[in-house]
Amino acid sequence: MSKLASRQRLRRILILVSFLLFILTFVFFSPYIIIESAAQGIVNGSLLVFGALFLSALFLGRAWCGWACPGAGLGEACFYAQDRPARTGRADWIKWFIWVPWVGLIVAMVVMAGGYHAVDPLYNAALPDSALQTIGYLMIYFIVTGLIVALSLAAGRRAFCHYVCWMAPFMVIARWLRNRVRWPALALRVEKEKCISCKICTRNCPMSLDVMGMVLQGQLEHAECILCGTCVDTCPKDVIHYTFR
Repeated sequence: MSKLASRQRLRRILILVSFLLFILTFVFFSPYIIIESAAQGIVNGSLLVFGALFLSALFLGRAWCGWACPGAGLGEACFYAQDRPARTGRADWIKWFIWVPWVGLIVAMVVMAGGYHAVDPLYNAALPDSALQTIGYLMIYFIVTGLIVALSLAAGRRAFCHYVCWMAPFMVIARWLRNRVRWPALALRVEKEKCISCKICTRNCPMSLDVMGMVLQGQLEHAECILCGTCVDTCPKDVIHYTFR
């Protein structure tokens, strides 16, 4: 097996392990607990995680989505059952209709609480200490994971990432800022003169992007690109490369 293929095996192992740990870590990605803690003026773990994702995206883009996200592990596992490309473009704006009012609610809760005045990364992160709490914990977990599976099967590859994910906009905004200022960051470099229009990159893209079309334009930059490197590792002519520029 080639070195490049090994990189994709490693990536898939990382996101699968992340998903297997999700039952223990999903409170740190919770879109609800951050509202609950905001109402009490407490900076909780999920707020810190979302802030870290924003800061990391200033230099690494959405590499988190490609290499570490627990939802990615489950979403890509669904490829074995449903490998149809998801609809992109205008449909990608659905998540913004979720994200904007959600962030607005968080801000409103903080204002009513008189601002943040405490930091508790482990807020509401303790393991349940009763059967009732355990049932509630598991119900929320299975609702989230069930939604990922349902969207993947109904709408195609990583549909949850396209349409619902409340974490993606933090990174999309950070990447947009980086592209305006253009400081060095992880990106994909293209040698379009070497492209033979085989469309292998497009067919294999986990995010269902028209990679070949972007290659022929000489610029592989897209808000939904997760820098997973699948196009890098499947191109037969070595057209696409990672770069930090």
